[in-house]
Amino acid sequence: MKTEIQLKSIGRHLREIRKEKGYSSAEIFAYENSLNRVSYWRIENGQNFTMKMLLKILDIHGMSLEEFFSSMASK
Repeated sequence: MKTEIQLKSIGRHLREIRKEKGYSSAEIFAYENSLNRVSYWRIENGQNFTMKMLLKILDIHGMSLEEFFSSMASK
């Protein structure tokens, strides 16, 4: 149960970052960054994902894991 809450929190934060970068649609963000659209949608919706995929998304945003989680904690 706790894991599900954490995954949803990570997904929400990724959604916020995407929107801050000017992408109103997860589908457009995924397409423009060569990500699988369904996989990316699942991540934003709190479904299981790999660390490799998270690192790839953070690289697109120009963020480290440390920056991502510290910005998540400050919200």
